[in-house]
Amino acid sequence: MPEPTRGPITPTPQTTTTTRAVVRPDLDGLRKALGGALVQPSDAGYDTARRSYNPLFDNRQPLAVATASTPDHVKACVEVAHAAALPIAARSGGHSYAGYSTPDRGIVVDLAGLSRVDVRDDGTAVVGAGARLIDVYSALAKAGRSLPAGTCPTVGIAGLTLGGGLGVLSRKYGLTCDKLLAADLVSADSLSLRASAESEPELFWALRGGGGGNFGIVTSFTFATDPAPEICTVFRLDFAPGAMADVLGRWQGWVADAPPELWSNLVVVGGSPPSGRVNGCYVGPRRELNDLLDGLGADPVNRVVRQEDFFGAMLHFANCAPESRCAPDRFPRETFAASSRVVARPLGDPAALVEQVDGRRGMDLLLDSLGGAIAEVGAADTAFPHRDALATVQIYQEATADTATAAPARSPRSATPWRASACAAAT
Repeated sequence: MPEPTRGPITPTPQTTTTTRAVVRPDLDGLRKALGGALVQPSDAGYDTARRSYNPLFDNRQPLAVATASTPDHVKACVEVAHAAALPIAARSGGHSYAGYSTPDRGIVVDLAGLSRVDVRDDGTAVVGAGARLIDVYSALAKAGRSLPAGTCPTVGIAGLTLGGGLGVLSRKYGLTCDKLLAADLVSADSLSLRASAESEPELFWALRGGGGGNFGIVTSFTFATDPAPEICTVFRLDFAPGAMADVLGRWQGWVADAPPELWSNLVVVGGSPPSGRVNGCYVGPRRELNDLLDGLGADPVNRVVRQEDFFGAMLHFANCAPESRCAPDRFPRETFAASSRVVARPLGDPAALVEQVDGRRGMDLLLDSLGGAIAEVGAADTAFPHRDALATVQIYQEATADTATAAPARSPRSATPWRASACAAAT
């Protein structure tokens, strides 16, 4: 047989691997660079400093917890972690479902010292990456401005923004990340960068909904803000046990056709049978909202409708009105397992979803409506792709220290009644 025809032989390029020397972490030098704001396992206060919001992750043992008060502090932490090949994670609010802000044998960069909120005369707001939502809302309200963001007062602005940022004003004004004009950050190779449409545009694209912890540690955000709405009407509709399959079927068609001024969420509370409620906010007066609520076509056993200003509405959803009750110590840590999904289109069988929590006390489903201004941004314009989706659904399961190894997506049954929290469900 003839020899097969062969093309020219191209030599295989030789690859070389460069091994970077890993050094012992210079924690003494880092402590000095931070002005002493470094806590290690042998230090008093370590057990408190390492904690995140969820006690489920109290078994995590970081090598050190650093409190950063300047971008240079963050840079020093990154340099030490890089040289010693250590895990490193930023912590803003510490609410990560998976406990990502508390890495075992790594460095936690606590951004609490970077929490200033500066609202400028031109309506832009410069927000430190360690700011909590209640502080952001308070500063904005004093300046007559608003930003679409979440409900839990102790959630950090950083994790919220980098993950997209869903909230009670999102259908009217968009996601939190849609208001982002620029972000200052320290990259993995310790470079100080400013990401915006004009500078580092690809990084700017990724930061808007791509998630936190992957592209660097953000130290500051610059947002465009909107004038604060003069009237935000909040509401709550409670439904009898056994009604939630019908309510969910009606709700998903109702929110799909709702004006952008109306945001709502539906909560299915596990039980035998499940009960639940529909909460929400309307940017406008009570009389207009009442007509919309009648259009839901479901009969609640309790109906509460109340007009507030912008800040009053945020305090309502934070479950801490008046503002003096929003101190972090008012919100005890909660042990829970959680996961979330995106509902792309109306469910063909709403009862099948409700059945997932039938008989499961301690397990709840929370569906938050999307649409409106969220859908006005193209799916490829930012790293948040779910622009045409109907809603998100969060799955919460109350847990105990004994369930610390439970996977969030496979929450165990529990006989313990669920305790409502602004950080677990909009009230």
